[in-house]
Parts: sequence; structure tokens; C-alpha cells
Amino acid sequence: MKSKLEEIRARAQEELSKANAVEAIEELRVKYAGKKGELTAILKQMGKLSPEERPVIGQLANEVRGFIENAVDTKKKELAKLMLEKQLEEEKIDVTLPSDISPLGHKHPLSVVLDEIKEIFVGMGFEIVEGPEVEYDYYNFEALNIPKDHPARDTQDTFYITDNIVLRTQTSPVQVRVMEKKKPPIRIISPGRVFRSDAVDATHSPLFHQIEGLVVDKDITFADLKGTLETFIKRLYGDDSVVRFRPHHFPFTEPSAEVDVQCFSCKGKGCRVCKNEGWIEILGCGMVHPKVLANCGIDPEEYSGFALGLGLERVAMRRYGVDDMRLFYENDTRFLSQF
Repeated sequence: MKSKLEEIRARAQEELSKANAVEAIEELRVKYAGKKGELTAILKQMGKLSPEERPVIGQLANEVRGFIENAVDTKKKELAKLMLEKQLEEEKIDVTLPSDISPLGHKHPLSVVLDEIKEIFVGMGFEIVEGPEVEYDYYNFEALNIPKDHPARDTQDTFYITDNIVLRTQTSPVQVRVMEKKKPPIRIISPGRVFRSDAVDATHSPLFHQIEGLVVDKDITFADLKGTLETFIKRLYGDDSVVRFRPHHFPFTEPSAEVDVQCFSCKGKGCRVCKNEGWIEILGCGMVHPKVLANCGIDPEEYSGFALGLGLERVAMRRYGVDDMRLFYENDTRFLSQF
């Protein structure tokens, strides 16, 4: 039995020295030291030995097992080192070669215009505030003086999640949330995505962007609103821009107005761009309705304010002469690379 153990050690050593693959090394380990290996088969015969021989053979068997296991680990490490050296040799990188230059992206045209609008308002002392896109009916409508039976709800084409939760149809709910939490003076803009159940065409989309503005303080008048908007429009479109205010109606402002800019193409004479009207509508505005102030816990007898809202896509379309807003969302690099 002793000679058989020595023979196993010798054969294992010889075969391991010739093995050149991890799979072959593992097969040799199983062959000699596995549960059904040759070493185990010999150990099962130890019952035939005398009490004096068992410890001697047992110690030798353990030494042989340890030798085989150590030899297997050493061989695996040697083989792994050789494989790594071969891989490094085959996968050399010439760091002196010029690299492939990947094309760099740039801002989306809507982001370019939005950043410019933000910069203009921040320069006038406004703070940028954001709010949730999934909104309570109360903030989207009721707090803005649009009760459940108000006809203005029909024109919003709202996406209802439940009876009391909607996808916001405007960013005005952010103004309400700010007025609830912050005491005047307030001067904010709230840009963001809004959602309406509109059919997709050149001028409509179920998802678009709005930028709402709000100022609340003592002794705020329509003259403050007019001066703010004229400053904004001249910064956005140029000092030669001509602005016109037209009476309008919004449930959350009183008085209300639509703001037009004289057509940049025909200078008021009428052309295809302005549909022969000479003017282009860009935003709506007005003095914050006293009921809206009261709903937000602000005393309308002490404070007044104005609000404004404009569509980002509409401004970008006029800035770049784009006649189909769908182009902004199709991610066609042939279109986007022009900006």
C-alpha cells in the first residue's frame, strides 16, 4: 500500500507537469484526489491493515493528498500567469497611435432657448422653481379659480389619472405651491413639461413645455407687468422689437392680456409668417386674480401681483424659423445638427 501511494504521487507529478490547460489540471485532480479517485480507493482498504500500520499509511496518504493539491494549485497559477503574459503580448496597445475622435453632442435647440430665457429672468431678479408633473386637481385647477364646473376645463383637454390627480396642463400649479409656502415678496419663473390631450400635428403635441412667471408684492401694478415683459421681449428678440397688449380673459388673472410682437419678417405689413396679420402672439399674462391670492393665504387687500406664461416650443419655432414642432422631438440628427 505504501508503494502504491508513492506510485500515485509520482504519476500525478509527471502528468501535472505535462498538463497545459486548466481543464486538464482539474481532471487530474479529480482522477487522483477526488471522491472517487485513486487515492480514495486506496484509503478504503486501510481497514485491512494492522493497528500499527494504519497511522503510518494514514500519514503518508495525507502527505500525498497535500502534495497533489499543492501541485494542482501551483500548476494553475503558473498556467494563469502564462495565459496573462500571452494575452498581454497579443493585445499590445500602441499609445502613440492617434485616437478615433467621437462626434461631440451639443444642446438641443429647446434647451438653448430655455437657458436664454432663464438667464434673462434671473438677470431681472427672478428665482427658478420646479414642481411635480403629476398634480392634484386642486393645484392644477381649483386653486387657480377654475372650479369643477368651469368651462375652461374643457379647453385644457386634461389627462386624468384619477378624479383628483392629473398630468398638469400648465406650470401654474407651481406658482400656487410657492405662494402657499412663501410669503411675499415673490418673484419666480417655473419652466417644465405640461400635458394635454391634443392630436399631434405641426403646431400641437400632447407634451410640450411652458414657462410661467409670477411676481407678488405690495403695490404691484399692470405697469410693472408691462415693463417686465417689454424688457424680456427686447432681450429675447432685439431692441427694435415692438410689443402690443390685447385684452383677453384667463380665470386666474384679472385683468388679462395677450402679448404680440410685431412680425420680424414684414415689420407689421403682413406676410406668410404672421398670416398677414403683422403681429405674432407669444404669451398670455395678467394681474393675479384676488381669489387666487386668497386661496394661497395671501391678503389681496395688502398684496397684488402679476403672472405670465409662454410656450417654449412657440418661442423656439419663431427664433429658428421652424414651421413644424414635431421636428424638435424626432431626434433626427440632420435637423438637430443645424443648431
